[in-house]
Amino acid sequence: MHITVEDLADPVDTAVIDLLDGHVSQLRSISPPESTHALDLDGLRAPGVSLWVARDGDEVLGCGALTEVAPGHGEVKSMRTAPRAQRRGVARAVLAQILAEARRRGLSRVSLETGSDDFFAPARALYAAHGFTECGPFGSYRLDPHSTFLTLEL
Repeated sequence: MHITVEDLADPVDTAVIDLLDGHVSQLRSISPPESTHALDLDGLRAPGVSLWVARDGDEVLGCGALTEVAPGHGEVKSMRTAPRAQRRGVARAVLAQILAEARRRGLSRVSLETGSDDFFAPARALYAAHGFTECGPFGSYRLDPHSTFLTLEL
């Protein structure tokens, strides 16, 4: 597996687009619209957003992004593992890459929003294993029963 930064410039690998479109579609099917905070392709192309894509050869395994929500405070976005690559350490490896970059950039804290539904339990367990703890809403988020907010001091 190799993990690289993807700039989402044209032409974008269709497998990356499929993974990200599937991510947004699935989240929208689970959570109400006002509780779905996934970035679409345009959101991932925004200035200040970095996206990492994990691949095995030409096969896209997963992705994750990092953006800065305030000076010194990063946010993990768009964490997704392709269904056929689940339980192979893809999310762990992508998250490690994101956290290493956050440290390299001198961020003091990284936070994220994920769902509170049982579907998101594996994601919450992954973040807890990396030291994330529950926190209140941050940035532009508001308290939401469908959201779990997590943070990690770096």
